[in-house]
Amino acid sequence: MLLAFAGYAAFYWFSNRVVDPYTGEKVLIDGSIGIEEEKALGLQAYREILTQERPIDPDSQVARQVRGIAQRLIDKVGVVEQAIAAERGTQASGNWKSFDWDVNVIQSEQANAFCLPGGKMAVYTGLLPVARNADAVAVVMGHEIAHALLRHGAQRMSQQKLTQIGQMAGAMSGMDPQQQQMVMAAMGYGYLLPYAREHETQADEVGLMLAAAACFDPREAVPLWQRMGEASGGQAPPEFASTHPNPGTRIQNLTALMPKAMEYRKRFCEAAR
Repeated sequence: MLLAFAGYAAFYWFSNRVVDPYTGEKVLIDGSIGIEEEKALGLQAYREILTQERPIDPDSQVARQVRGIAQRLIDKVGVVEQAIAAERGTQASGNWKSFDWDVNVIQSEQANAFCLPGGKMAVYTGLLPVARNADAVAVVMGHEIAHALLRHGAQRMSQQKLTQIGQMAGAMSGMDPQQQQMVMAAMGYGYLLPYAREHETQADEVGLMLAAAACFDPREAVPLWQRMGEASGGQAPPEFASTHPNPGTRIQNLTALMPKAMEYRKRFCEAAR
């Protein structure tokens, strides 16, 4: 029974691997999850969020400023995707062209933002005092847009399906619940959490390039994440047990990317002036 499930899991893994145009790496995306399905799921989630959380007046100054930042980032998606694909030797997908972009500002103390598959975005008002300026807000929004461009939602759904195959194998092989829990915990630490941290690192890079190309200052990313670390009060779990890199690791990565980001700013922002 275990061999049969292992064979099916291997077949699922290898038959659903595609090349990510942003990284040049093969990633797991279930062939049944198309862009339109992703967009529909993103829209459904967005509507549910907006019924539970209160957006501020879309005509308010803050909402208009956030929409302006978002639009500048969106306007540079095409050139950034083309540039990164050329660097990686891949073919730009252009999936973003079918996105139905929208952004709201939600009244909340959370220092957070999101962009769902299909381009539905929100920024929480709690982010603004931590960000302090439009450049830092653009870094965060660029990061969130990058998650949608990189199809991280589809990748997570595919990972979950692979995890379900493992759970079914454990249940049908006679493992007791405690053994199953131990196996799934090991899978989480060894596969799912590192994969999630890799997604965050990828989104940091693509988002930073977007912010730079859109004429924002990418150097604001480092003090932003220093402030985010201070705002968390040191309560973040150890990096090995977290879906996100710790602020120190993130700052190191962003610092290493800064020369490339400044080159993107010169290439796509200053050249356009």
